[in-house]
Amino acid sequence: MTKQELVKEISKRTGVDQPTALTIIEGMMEVVKDTLANEDSVYLRGFGSFIPKHRAEKTARNISQNTTMIVPAHNIPAFKPCKEFMQRMLK
Repeated sequence: MTKQELVKEISKRTGVDQPTALTIIEGMMEVVKDTLANEDSVYLRGFGSFIPKHRAEKTARNISQNTTMIVPAHNIPAFKPCKEFMQRMLK
């Protein structure tokens, strides 16, 4: 499902016009990105959690040039679905 398909579906289910639904979805995505960038989590009861996961510094190899490089510690975004979501996916 693309963002535009999501906008159409939300518009259809809620009765909100499509430009408003698009603004809300884009606003939600910006809030989630900003929150994760600040190393905080977003908890959506009944859906799941967007959490920043920490990756430690590591040594990586570039096999084409036969060199090693240090990959610094960093955070990556992750999503952890809630139990009800997982049960629904397993049906």
